[in-house]
Amino acid sequence: MSDESMAFRIALVGCGRIANNHVEAIKRIDGLELVGACDVSEERARALAEPLGVPWFTSYEKMLDDVKCEIVTICTPSGMHPAQGVLAAKTGHHVVTEKPMAISLKGADELVAACDAAHVHLFVVKQNRLNAPVQLLKRAVDRGRFGRVYMANCTVRWARPQEYYDQAPWRGTWEFDGGAFMNQASHYVDLIQWIVGPVENVMAKTATLARKIETEDSGVAILRFRSGALGVIEVTMLTYPKNMEGSLTILGEKGTVKIGGTAVNKVEHWEFAESDPDDELVRTLDSNPPNVYGYGHEGYYRNVLAVLRGDAKPDTDGRAGRKSLELILGIYESAKTGCDVPLPLRG
Repeated sequence: MSDESMAFRIALVGCGRIANNHVEAIKRIDGLELVGACDVSEERARALAEPLGVPWFTSYEKMLDDVKCEIVTICTPSGMHPAQGVLAAKTGHHVVTEKPMAISLKGADELVAACDAAHVHLFVVKQNRLNAPVQLLKRAVDRGRFGRVYMANCTVRWARPQEYYDQAPWRGTWEFDGGAFMNQASHYVDLIQWIVGPVENVMAKTATLARKIETEDSGVAILRFRSGALGVIEVTMLTYPKNMEGSLTILGEKGTVKIGGTAVNKVEHWEFAESDPDDELVRTLDSNPPNVYGYGHEGYYRNVLAVLRGDAKPDTDGRAGRKSLELILGIYESAKTGCDVPLPLRG
C-alpha cells in the first residue's frame, strides 16, 4: 500500500501558451507543488513565477542545479523536448513533457533511453485521452460494442491566424515545431490510433495554403489499420473565423459514435445495437471546456502522482507517446514522397 502523504516538487521549463494549464492543474492537487519556473524570456518567467512565490530562471541548467525537485515539466517548443528531457533524466528527475515528445524518432528514442537508464518515469501529456466522452468511447471499443470497426475519422478545423505564428519565431518551423499535424493535431493522431488500433499504412497530402510558415497549415491523411478498417484525418488551421471542430467518429458493424465540440469534449452521436449502462452515463455528461486544451491536465497530473506513489501505471509513457509521433512522421513522409508509407517506419 502506498504512502498517500508522499509529496513531489515540480520545476517547469517553458512559460508560454500551455504552461498555465499545468500550473492550474498542479495547484489543485494535494501532493504536488510547483517550486520553480524557467523561460528564455525573463518577462515570461517572472510573470508565471512571481504570483506563485517561486523562483524564476532564464537558464534551464541553473534551475536544475538550484531547485530541489523530483519532477521536471517541459513546456518548451517541441524540438527542444528531447535534449531538455535527457538532461532532466540524467540529473535524476522524472520527466513530464508536453506533446509531441520529440519531432524525430531519434529524439524520442534518446529521451526514452535516458529515462530508462536513469530509472525515472517519462510521462507524455495526452490530456484528451482523459476527456469523459473519449474514455467512454475507448471503453465501448474495448468491450467490442461496435463489432467490427469499418471507418474512423478525425477532423480538426481550427483557426490559427498569421499573428499566432508571428508571436514566436519557432512556430511553424521544421526545426522546433512541425506543422498542423505535429503540433495542433497531434492529440487527434494519438486518439485515432489509441482507440482504433495500429496503423498499417498511410497516404497523405499536405499544403501551406495561407500562412507564411515553413510547415503545413492544412492536410489530409488516409489510413489503413491492421484490423482492415479505414480512416481519415483532416486538419486545417484556416477555419474562418474561429475554431469550429475537433472531432472523432467511429463507424462500426453495431455502433456509431461521434464525439465533437471544439476539442473532442461533446457527444454528438451515440448509438449501439445493444444497450449498456454507459449509454445512460453519456446522457449525463456536461462537458464544455473553456478552450481547446480541455480539462485533462488535472487528470493527467493525478495519474503522475499515483504512478510515483506506486498506485497506478502511466496513462501515456514514452513508448506510447512514440507511437503517435511515428504516425505523424509517416504522414509527412507520404506527403513528401507521394507514396503509400507502411508502418512501423524503417530505419
